[in-house]
Amino acid sequence: MTVRIRGIYTTALTALFEEVVQASPPIQRRFDEEFPPEPAAASVTTTDDRQGVCLTGTGERVGDIARQLDELGRDTFVWQARLPQGAVFAGEVVETLGSGAVIDCGGVEAGNDLPVAGETQGFLPYSKTSGHVEEGDTLRVQVDEPRAPWSGGRPVLETTVRVHGGLASLVRGRSTGGGGPELAEILPVDPPTGWGVEWDRSADDAGLDALGDVLEQLGERAEGVDDALDDAEPVEGVAPGCYWPGEATHWVWFGRESRFALDGIRREAVPTMPGHHRTKAGTNAASAAVDFVEALCDDLGDTKSDFPFTVVTDQFGPQEGDSVRIDHGKPDGRLFDLGAGEVTERTDDGQVTVRRQMSPGGTYDALGVERQAGDVAVTKLKEGRWWYPTVYRGEDGETRGTYVNVCTPVEVFPDAVRYVDLHVDVVKHADGTVERVDDDELDAAVEAGHISTALAEKARTVAAAIAKSL
Repeated sequence: MTVRIRGIYTTALTALFEEVVQASPPIQRRFDEEFPPEPAAASVTTTDDRQGVCLTGTGERVGDIARQLDELGRDTFVWQARLPQGAVFAGEVVETLGSGAVIDCGGVEAGNDLPVAGETQGFLPYSKTSGHVEEGDTLRVQVDEPRAPWSGGRPVLETTVRVHGGLASLVRGRSTGGGGPELAEILPVDPPTGWGVEWDRSADDAGLDALGDVLEQLGERAEGVDDALDDAEPVEGVAPGCYWPGEATHWVWFGRESRFALDGIRREAVPTMPGHHRTKAGTNAASAAVDFVEALCDDLGDTKSDFPFTVVTDQFGPQEGDSVRIDHGKPDGRLFDLGAGEVTERTDDGQVTVRRQMSPGGTYDALGVERQAGDVAVTKLKEGRWWYPTVYRGEDGETRGTYVNVCTPVEVFPDAVRYVDLHVDVVKHADGTVERVDDDELDAAVEAGHISTALAEKARTVAAAIAKSL
């Protein structure tokens, strides 16, 4: 039940999990411990946008890790991927683009009681297939790069079939080439017939037993793939459908409370500045700055003090005059860009005011007012608050209505303000009428398993207080 961890959450998760393997040199120095280079049953990697982690590996270990992380805070969201790492599908080409084709794969069934999210369509770059593809074609594909459901991107597919491990991979239909660790030549285990070995660089530091174990584990999985594919129906009779479910793949999306919970876990192991993970999640530059401060300073002061919002935003943004997006997350894993606006004011208590020019057409949700040319939206977003108001005004300056969104604690990052919408909201019409809306959507999200009972109760309490105050 070993686990390999990489990314900005590594130190905290190393302190949280047992049986960590293949630790990087900085982690070994940080914990003054040698972690074995043996194969990992699960892998935890930070997403490209630093907002969460991807879990891949054996179903039991990945499920255990997912549930453990789900308990970090009320604003942690966990889903199983519809297109998991390594899953093999009979896919149908539904669209051809300039650089590749969009493939409908159908997805896999849920492996446990956690909700499922993400695309059922993947993207096959032309560089990852040897044949020409056209709309309506069917072909066998494998998930090469899963994509977080909130990323807006499709998982990347390929036509080569392989099974991945932390130290090596097996490639179907390919012979083993040269290279690899010196000990590979004397391993008592050979890959299954028809599979070739590709060794990872980390294999150079592994012992004979670890190399043998990983090759044996990969061989068992490769035989499972062979069993699924050798007697399978042709792709045209299966597409879209799954041949082989691949590795268990889960996505974990952290919120502000969760990041501070990870700070506390990390702080038990090593000195940790206030807002460590909150700052690192902002930009790569901010992440490097945190590492520099913690490496340079023996005394980080009151490490349990509040997140230094002003210091961080002065250095990395946003500042007045900057443009920021409003990233509107959904509990089912999707994320919508509500548009970018100008920061017209920023206060030391963590609030930014964003002004957006609205395009005409349609109506404002729940307000029932038409969007007209010249309308502006003025939104006040405060770091850590469970709600934010948007006032819509016409070209003449008259208020057209106010929409108060109830959400997970707001995070004001340099390029975007982020949160997850909790469905229930409160609106105030131009005539002063106050209305609470979308309670039914909140109830449905709880029933679907997308929102916990505790989080839903918090949302209802916040909505009730807002409605009363308005």
